[in-house]
Amino acid sequence: MAQQYDVIVAGLGGMGSSAAYHLAARGQRVLGLERFGPAHDQGSSHGGSRITRQAYFEDPAYVPLILRSYELWERLERDSGRDLLTLTGGLFMGPPDSLTVEGSRRTAEQWGLPHEMLDAAAIRRRYPQFTPRDGEVALFERNAGVLRPEAAVEAGLALATARGADLRFHEPVETWTEDGGGVTVRTARGTYRADALVLCPGAWAPVLLPELGVPLVVERQVQFWFAPDGDVARFGPDRHPIFIWEDPQKQQLYGFPALDGPGGGLKFAFFRRGEATTPETIDRAIRDEEVAFVARHLAERVPAAAGRFLRGKTCMYTNTPDEHFVIARHPDRQRVTVACGFSGHGFKFTPVVGEILADLTLTGATAHPIALFDPRRGWSRGAE
Repeated sequence: MAQQYDVIVAGLGGMGSSAAYHLAARGQRVLGLERFGPAHDQGSSHGGSRITRQAYFEDPAYVPLILRSYELWERLERDSGRDLLTLTGGLFMGPPDSLTVEGSRRTAEQWGLPHEMLDAAAIRRRYPQFTPRDGEVALFERNAGVLRPEAAVEAGLALATARGADLRFHEPVETWTEDGGGVTVRTARGTYRADALVLCPGAWAPVLLPELGVPLVVERQVQFWFAPDGDVARFGPDRHPIFIWEDPQKQQLYGFPALDGPGGGLKFAFFRRGEATTPETIDRAIRDEEVAFVARHLAERVPAAAGRFLRGKTCMYTNTPDEHFVIARHPDRQRVTVACGFSGHGFKFTPVVGEILADLTLTGATAHPIALFDPRRGWSRGAE
């Protein structure tokens, strides 16, 4: 006989670990299933750091969700005893009409978020490690900073377990079905029944949710760490903000301070400058030409940062055509809730997504604004 639960959560990365925690905290008997180990490095929730920010250039509609996430990050830190969020301030730089600058400014003004506009000379005076061209500008946001993804996933898993969740690792979902009495999930180890299913499959969404009708594309991304020239203290979290820097070709380079001392290096990457892949075929090797490309851009923009390449790490984005998320009750399966397609900018929303998934699973609705994430929306590329 199949083991019975209230809710099964498939996928225990960022979103799934949060969903399991929120559901268990509401008294649900939760089974969590994960194909790898806890806080693994084979998906999208790893790499030591993620940017968080409030002046959201992607769309002002995200702001209520990110503000709630900040509240929930604070609660998660308190409940878990872990340091998860470090505020460093953030610079969002580029030509004045770029999406990174203008989109951030528009959102900050619409929501009354604290910010400053800096011209190139002001950027150089305040942060001499950066070398913007004349005519480039930046929005500075003091409430931007860094999240620790592995620690956040571990915190969610620990709190879910403490509240009674049954979390099983190295046990991927093979099939799932819904019938009038609930859902059935099968793995190589067993068959499980529940009243409801939450699917947080990450880059495995195209396999587990083919009938959803969302044209998802999995993309290989690479994160790079460099040892800076000279005194690394110049790049500490108290002196070096996170940044996103858009060039005239609309390429967005982003970076972090030295979070882990002299040996930890500075992390950089390009946003959506990857190649289509699948979880089974992704090339995990770091290519010399990829390192050289990033080093050239750092030499132009943050010269002292490009001292010596330390290491690289691949991860995966799962992109929707408009680069907005998918969070909803399954359109054709009322006992199934889905969260996928986070398009490379979802991790900062992890705690509020968990809260939303618990709402949708237990009541079919949420007070949070999620109309933007409907899987039945028309599919076209987001505004540039």
